[in-house]
Order: sequence, then C-alpha cells, then structure tokens
Amino acid sequence: MSVSDDEINRSQILLSDDDITANLTSFRSENSPRPTLHASVSCKWTIRSDRAQNVRTEGLNLIRNRKGSTPHIVIVTAEPYPQRIASLALGTGDIDCVYHFALPELQAAASEQNNPAVLDMLDILVSGKRLRDISDLPFDLAI
Repeated sequence: MSVSDDEINRSQILLSDDDITANLTSFRSENSPRPTLHASVSCKWTIRSDRAQNVRTEGLNLIRNRKGSTPHIVIVTAEPYPQRIASLALGTGDIDCVYHFALPELQAAASEQNNPAVLDMLDILVSGKRLRDISDLPFDLAI
C-alpha cells in the first residue's frame, strides 16, 4: 500500500518536493503509481487432494514474480476434516495461514465426536497459529 506525502508528513515534515531522499521507495504513492499486491486469498469450499496443491503453486508464482514485498498468501475454506486442512496448513511455510469459515463450530463438532486424533490435530493447527477463524482475517491482513 502506497501512501501520499501529505500522510507521511502529517505529524512532522519528513519529505518535501525538492528532497532527494526516498525517491525510489514504493511506499510513496508518487513513486508507485500502480497498486501493490497486499494479499492473495484463495477460497476453497473443500480441500480435495487433487487440487489442494494449486494454492501453493499460485502463491509461489506470485512470490516469484513480485516487484515489491511478499504478499500474504492465505486460504479460506469450509473443509470439515481437520486432516485435510492440515495438508495445507502444516506445509513448508509458503502459505501464511488457513482460515475456516466456521472454526468455533468445527471445534464444537470435533468435541462432540470425541475423536482424540481429530481433537489433537485441531489443537496443533490452532495453537500453532496455522488455522484461524474467518473473523480474524481482516485484522491479520491489516498488519
């Protein structure tokens, strides 16, 4: 996201028109006329094994071809099986986070089933900050 000089100078004068500093940074909107890619949000209703890795490929291509800082690479899903979510969330780090559209409900359903493997996997994903609720997404992207 680029910022105008007026915004940069709001609290105190840091930049002026005749200044020769910071003339190449894309942080200044005067230097960066095109918008920058802040995040890539891939939405998958479910995660099938044959197309789950497409998200990784898309993200890696964006990272390789970028001109600025690395964008957030995230997935939003409604996948009901934590093991399938883990196939992406516990990867090599090329995906920042997986967001579930109903994480509290998924956790409640898993508790009702009382399957230790499922509960352990959900705990690993959530406590490891690899799986979050969709309500966290706008706040995480604001950082």
